[in-house]
Amino acid sequence: MNGFKEFLSQYKGAIIGIIIAILILITRLHDLILAIVVLVLGAFIGNYVQQNKEDVKSKLKGFIDKM
Repeated sequence: MNGFKEFLSQYKGAIIGIIIAILILITRLHDLILAIVVLVLGAFIGNYVQQNKEDVKSKLKGFIDKM
C-alpha cells in the first residue's frame, strides 16, 4: 500500500493530465480547442504580415522565384 501511495504522489500531475485529456476526447472539446488555436495562429500570422509587409514581400518573391 505504501508503494501505491508513493506512485500516486510521484505521478499525480500525469494522472490528472490523463484524466483531463480523456474528458476532452469524450466531450469532443478538442475540435473547439483546435479551432481556437487555428484562429489565434491566423491572427498572429496576419499581424506579422501587416507589420512586416516589405520583408514578407521580398521573402515571398524569393520563394516564388526559386520554384
